[in-house]
Amino acid sequence: MPNLENLRKQAKLVLRRHRDRYHPVAAQIRSGLPRFGQMTDSEILAQNFQLSDAQELVARQYGFENWQALKTGYSTMPDHAEAISTRAVIAAAEPQLFVADIRASCDFFTQKLGFAIAFSYGEPPFYAQVKRDGARLNLRCVAQPVIDASLRDREQWLSASLTVATAEEIKLLFLEFQAAGVTFFQTLRREPWGARNFIVGDPDGNLLQFAGPAE
Repeated sequence: MPNLENLRKQAKLVLRRHRDRYHPVAAQIRSGLPRFGQMTDSEILAQNFQLSDAQELVARQYGFENWQALKTGYSTMPDHAEAISTRAVIAAAEPQLFVADIRASCDFFTQKLGFAIAFSYGEPPFYAQVKRDGARLNLRCVAQPVIDASLRDREQWLSASLTVATAEEIKLLFLEFQAAGVTFFQTLRREPWGARNFIVGDPDGNLLQFAGPAE
């Protein structure tokens, strides 16, 4: 967990991005603060968003109910300054997929793979994010393919790898996608290194691996 001063800076950055009407921050606010949960990006960015709101968002992202709870919890951590001030913490990773049609890609992820649209902007849209549980995938519209498709398929170059916690979940996920009519690049199988996985190709041929433990 970052030190308290870095957390304050994170909150100020959220506030500044809101004031700059930076659309991706609207999705962050919507997912982190329940009172914004039913608002569109434009509605969120039009709100009177304060530093206290941004601090609450940061606190919730680290598992605390509010900013005061975060400060109280932080102060009780033994030797926290010495333990965590020497390295940064990466909170999340968001693979970026290059696609030809944002709307078609969003339809595939929502209708076939059970994702929801976190945000989409541009008219026509040129950038979007889809989410399911803890996974986030960014979609970037490009005018032409950025990779040799035949080489990608032959070498099985993955665009993203998404994981579940148990063997039962990976089986359930495979059956869910199968029932939805998903076309598999590789069906569910057990790997020699002790994992069970399958691979799905999106409408642009991006290869998405879904994996879990074999047992």
